[in-house]
Amino acid sequence: MVIKALRIGLGQLIVFLDFISRPRKLKRSPAAQAAVEQAAAGLALYQFHACPFCVKTRRALHKLNVPVSLRDAKNDAQHRQALLEQGGKIKVPCLRIEENGQSTWLYESKAIIAYLQQRFANA
Repeated sequence: MVIKALRIGLGQLIVFLDFISRPRKLKRSPAAQAAVEQAAAGLALYQFHACPFCVKTRRALHKLNVPVSLRDAKNDAQHRQALLEQGGKIKVPCLRIEENGQSTWLYESKAIIAYLQQRFANA
């Protein structure tokens, strides 16, 4: 019981610190931002709100100014089930990449951030 309360408290602290120290968004021309938004339409991030690795990934998304659908795999049974059945395991963060009718599930915050940097940093 005490450990659960401590974990919840630390999670909320992480979310708060993220909120007050969030990096600035990357500025693009309206046409370039529209292209990024179109390219990001096939992306979805399965995450837990207070997970430190998910916060790290969301910060990268915010900094790169990439709008991605966020899926709560902790409190939403439908998203949790999709992550398990289609991704293969309940592990977050997980980026679902939908391209050419095929889904790719990318786990690990470092791999997700590297993918986002490579795809959107110079867009």
